[in-house]
Amino acid sequence: MIVICGIESVAMAHKLIYGTLVQHPRKVIHVVRVVDEIPDAREIDDIANMMRERMLSKHGEQVADVVVVQGTTQENPRLFGDTYSVSQVRAALFRAAVRWSPIMLD
Repeated sequence: MIVICGIESVAMAHKLIYGTLVQHPRKVIHVVRVVDEIPDAREIDDIANMMRERMLSKHGEQVADVVVVQGTTQENPRLFGDTYSVSQVRAALFRAAVRWSPIMLD
């Protein structure tokens, strides 16, 4: 972990991939998958908050909907986020409807 100005940057310690799930034109769920390790609850919250900050700065989304996926296999992923969004992402993962790309969160 890297500590910068008292804030720990845990995203640098994990390999992350990113995908989006478009519900309708104004509803996008941002999905971040942790590939290499199993993060704890605090790290998952930090990753989600960094993703929200990124979406605010890039796209102006005031409250970005973020789901963090833990696990590399399709059989046993653990999803963290809003209940509705988690169910939508779980269904999309089952249908393989999420396209992944690498992401670096600062």
